[in-house]
Amino acid sequence: MILSKKLFKTGIINHGFFNKKNGFSQGIYKSLNCGIGSLDNKKNVKKNLEYVKKKLLSNKKISLLYQKHSAKLYFIKKISKRKLIGDALITNIKNLPIGILTADCAPILILDPKKKIIAAVHAGWRGAYKNIVIKVLRKLVKLGSNKKDIIVAIGPCINQKNYEVGKEFKNKFLTKSSKNSIFFKKKKERIYFDLSKFIYNQLNSFGILKIDVIRTDTFDKKNNFFSARRSIKKNESDYGRNISVIMLK
Repeated sequence: MILSKKLFKTGIINHGFFNKKNGFSQGIYKSLNCGIGSLDNKKNVKKNLEYVKKKLLSNKKISLLYQKHSAKLYFIKKISKRKLIGDALITNIKNLPIGILTADCAPILILDPKKKIIAAVHAGWRGAYKNIVIKVLRKLVKLGSNKKDIIVAIGPCINQKNYEVGKEFKNKFLTKSSKNSIFFKKKKERIYFDLSKFIYNQLNSFGILKIDVIRTDTFDKKNNFFSARRSIKKNESDYGRNISVIMLK
C-alpha cells in the first residue's frame, strides 16, 4: 500500500493505493484482486475487499462503481445499495470508504480538508480526455470548496515509457488541442503517452496547487501492481484490479 504524503499529513482521512500484496486470490489474480467485475472467485474478491476495509479501520462496506471510462460522477449524501455506473465518487460522510479500481489507468484521490469532503476518481485516457477530474473539481467548488484548499493525489498508473499508442490516439488529443503534443514522445518510430502528466496539467490549469504525483509504474512487474497491458502481452485471459480508497475519519 502506498500513501500520499500530502493527504496523510492532514490527519483527517485514511487512504491507500493498494497493489497486489496480502490478498486471498490465486493464479493470475494473486493475491489482492479487488475487481468485482473480474472472472476471479467472488468469495476471494469479497475477502480481499474485507481486508482493505479493515486496513482503513472502517466498519462500512467500501462504495465502488461499475466503471465505464466515462465522465459520470456521483455525490453520495447517504449510504445506498443502488448500483452506480460511472467513474467518480464524492462524499462528506464520515467513516464511509469510497474506492476506485484500476489496472494501468490513473486512480485519483481528492480531499478538501476545510469542507471535509473527499472524492475518488478513475481516469484512464478516455476519462481524462472527457475531463472527468475537472468535472469532479467543479462539483467540489459548487459545494463550497476553495481551489487553494483542495489536495489531489494521482496514484500509480502506467508510465509513459510503457504506454505505447497509435497515431490515431495522438491525433485525437491534438485535435482537441495542439498544446497536447507535450504529452507525447516518439522513440524508434513508436509513440508514447504520459497519462499522469496530462492529468497533472489539467489540475494545474484548473488552479489546483496541492498536487501529489505518485510515479510508481503499474506496468513494471517489480512494483507488484496488476496491469492490463502486461496481462494482455502475456496472453492471459483476464487480470486483477488494484484498489485505491479514501475515507473521512
